[in-house]
Amino acid sequence: MDRFSATNAVLWLAFALGVVFGAVASRTRFCTMGAVGDIVNIGDWSRMRMWLLAIAVAILGSSALHASGQVDLGKSIYRTPSFTWLSYLVGGLSFGFGMVLASGCGARTLVRIGAGNVKAVVVFIVLALVAYMSMRGVLGVFRVTVLEEVSLHLAGGQDLPALLAGYGLAPDVALAVCALLIGGGLLAFVFLGRDRLSLDDVLGGVVIGLVVVAGWYVSGHLGYLAEDPETLQEAFLATNSRRMESLSFVAPLAYTLELLMLWSDSSRRLTFGIAVALGVVVGSLCHALASRSFCWEGFRDLEDTANHLVGAALMGFGGVVAMGCTIGQGISGLSTLAVGSFLTFGAIVAGALLALKYQYWRAERAN
Repeated sequence: MDRFSATNAVLWLAFALGVVFGAVASRTRFCTMGAVGDIVNIGDWSRMRMWLLAIAVAILGSSALHASGQVDLGKSIYRTPSFTWLSYLVGGLSFGFGMVLASGCGARTLVRIGAGNVKAVVVFIVLALVAYMSMRGVLGVFRVTVLEEVSLHLAGGQDLPALLAGYGLAPDVALAVCALLIGGGLLAFVFLGRDRLSLDDVLGGVVIGLVVVAGWYVSGHLGYLAEDPETLQEAFLATNSRRMESLSFVAPLAYTLELLMLWSDSSRRLTFGIAVALGVVVGSLCHALASRSFCWEGFRDLEDTANHLVGAALMGFGGVVAMGCTIGQGISGLSTLAVGSFLTFGAIVAGALLALKYQYWRAERAN
């Protein structure tokens, strides 16, 4: 297959993965903010267990791909030797706080757009703008010169198998041990609980986890060139990071907005992340129309508008600083067993809890 055909195949498959994600997330109400809120508000762990099931499936599936030589997870952005712990903490807390104010993370925003939510369109635009500012604009200067300066260098990589291998364990054994302990442990927690998961919860967790695994395969195997004929260097086709990618919904939203604004610039092209994002909207729209749940929804009042604007900005900044969102770091990153992803996961949940407490405090003051 020539380079052009391979690139098109990667893009179409990425779009298809996005469609599946959007339809399933819409049907099963897959939402990280909702998962944390359900626990705090009504003590219901169903959606959190669905998220953890997706993580478990992604860890086991991605580790199997890596062990079989289909992909090299070390070539993702998550297993870098630079452990920017302050960025993970600040970014994760910002993103978690913001997603509560904005009624959902970046992925949920795309799902809500497909279902007719006008508020989500505004969140998308603000999130994308601030994300771009955090990558290449004024906020990017702060990110690089302040936050990323605080880091640890781990020569062997920051993933758990590499850290275990540093103690003399064979790399393949270390990978198997970590994947089985963490992935298997999560599966046990999900399925051995007192309350059984519904069919939709199982469907959401399994399918979304598999979509992340498929994302690694599409970009890291089908889109991999050992030697690009144009540059004579290793390349991953149609990725913005120029490394293998799976699902993530912060930087790709910024690149989507950039492409729409600079469409006539021939140097701007459709990429894996953009194709996935577009697919999510289409998948959600198809489900909304098929289930007759499509409904236009706007802002309730000025306070609702302000909350969504601030939340979107915090997500745009936090997602770039932490190198991912609830899907990007919370599933794709965790599937690589990177320590930074675990730290970001905890920070996102902590940020969401802080935001919920803030909302309760506001409600009490209003009364």
